[in-house]
Amino acid sequence: MAIKGNPGDNRSRGPASIVFVVGLCCFFYLIGVWQRGGFGKGNSRALQITKKAEDCSILSNLEYETHHGDQLEVKQFEPCGEQYVDYTPCHDQKRAMTFPKENMNFRERHCPPEEEKLHCLIPAPKGYITPFPWPKSRDYVPYANAPHKSLTTEKAVQNWVRYEDDLLRFPGSGTQFPYGVDAYIDQLASVIPMDNGTVRTALDTGCGVASWGAYLFKKNVIAMSFAPRDSDEAQVQFALERGVPAVIGVLGTIKLPFPLRAFDMVHCSHCLIRWTTNGGLYMMEVDRVLRPGGYWILSGSPINWRTNYQAWQRPKEEMEEEQRMIEEMAELLCWEKKYEKDEIAIWRKRVNYEYCSGPDSRVTLCDHSNSENIWYKKMEACVTPYPETTNSEQVSGGELKPFPERLNAIPPRIASGSLPGVSIESFQEDNKLWKKHVKAYKRVNKLLDTRRYRNVLDMNTGLGSFAAALESSKLWVMNVMPTIAERDTLGVLYDRGLIGIYHDWCEAFSTYPRSYDLIHANGIFSLYKDKCSAEDILLEMDRILRPEGAVIFRDHEDILGQVKTIVSGMRWKTKMVDHEDGPLIPKKVLFAVKRYWVVGDNSTILR
Repeated sequence: MAIKGNPGDNRSRGPASIVFVVGLCCFFYLIGVWQRGGFGKGNSRALQITKKAEDCSILSNLEYETHHGDQLEVKQFEPCGEQYVDYTPCHDQKRAMTFPKENMNFRERHCPPEEEKLHCLIPAPKGYITPFPWPKSRDYVPYANAPHKSLTTEKAVQNWVRYEDDLLRFPGSGTQFPYGVDAYIDQLASVIPMDNGTVRTALDTGCGVASWGAYLFKKNVIAMSFAPRDSDEAQVQFALERGVPAVIGVLGTIKLPFPLRAFDMVHCSHCLIRWTTNGGLYMMEVDRVLRPGGYWILSGSPINWRTNYQAWQRPKEEMEEEQRMIEEMAELLCWEKKYEKDEIAIWRKRVNYEYCSGPDSRVTLCDHSNSENIWYKKMEACVTPYPETTNSEQVSGGELKPFPERLNAIPPRIASGSLPGVSIESFQEDNKLWKKHVKAYKRVNKLLDTRRYRNVLDMNTGLGSFAAALESSKLWVMNVMPTIAERDTLGVLYDRGLIGIYHDWCEAFSTYPRSYDLIHANGIFSLYKDKCSAEDILLEMDRILRPEGAVIFRDHEDILGQVKTIVSGMRWKTKMVDHEDGPLIPKKVLFAVKRYWVVGDNSTILR
């Protein structure tokens, strides 16, 4: 969190300040040049962005000061080979095949040891261009950005994606949604309150190309989608290229990287997850992350097995037994069945324990004292207990305001005092502070107010106030709670109607290269100092940042000086500016832009 300084310090601008303002104008002019030329990339959208980038009036009210320390030798990072264009370090296909296939263990995270880490820059494929702005990106992705045709042929009958004129087109229909995604969502909305802000956060398990999450934005619902990197390996990459939140993941042996009571609804449409495996273990995991009063949607096998067992090519008796076991487990979890029609069934988790039938000898309650410690922890065959309530009308864990009011309302986890070290007053102050920070960011990088940045990553989310200050239909933010953070506040973000994930930045993120348009790194290098290499973290940031993507670093001046030295050897351009409260504040802000380059570009030209 930034340190308050001397807001009244209004020194007059001298000649040096004017020089630095002009220098920063030149910096953003270069952004425009890259976006116009882009080594063969240029398109009309890039030209529009260039025009906005060249507007130097955004700098007129800000002072800048450069800070010269000892000049360090710059290490030049070379590009990796073309075979690494889609490299996902912790979900590498060859490494995966060395792990057990039982319970999908081989599809979980398996990161390379230190001696196998790459220390080069992941290239973009030839012909890569800036993704289309939302909402066009929902339906069209340039083939050059994700050059995979397997789903267009192997899943052709399912109509997930089509290849047309060097574009990948996503029809939003197919076997998952035979009448279209909009009609499917409207059918769900006849049971689930999606139109009034009551339901805001969703989890899509086994998401395919994330069309459900893509179309939910019309309802102002944000979905976290996940799918494994398997034979349909481009699923999550397609989702992110479309501008939809997604990560590589699977229901396997370890807990999902989300907090207790996170999602308002959880969805599975033909997701091929065997929900009755291991005594209903996966349904117990869904229950852990599902908010009291939340909804579970199961669409496809085995629902409506009487009609479809032949089409699904499974024995009638087997499917009947599978649905019976699902119904039984849902009852044990205290879920109420609200709807079943055709291939869709919907259950609702009870709002508190008062509505449950009482203790059941078949159910073991989880140890609540260890409930938030989930990183790389094995799933447990136990049921997460409800937070206590005082009467049958009270919502366990606290009642939420409808979104968007929910975004800035006091989160129940803070109002109840269950989060040590965070008070109502400190939450409100944090909210106010980040509005101020984001306002300052926009004075420097005016592209923040355009459609240029759709996929945003906050590496150290805190209370989610950066994402709240940015909230817009133009973008979404993947909020990351570092596993080594002093306090775990990820549940607060979900209370606010935001989405996020646990992660340790000493390892690679569960995503494809070129996933994000903008990365925000507040205090991340101070946090990980002496924990792991800053170079490794920056190489990972480079991997997941799109060509011409931007990064905003906020940290102590000496740390940012080291960061600036490293990224200058990574084909990035940078500019250090003072804290918005003046040059005497020890924290500074470093703005960076990754240059456009693709496989085969001459590295010496781009340095």
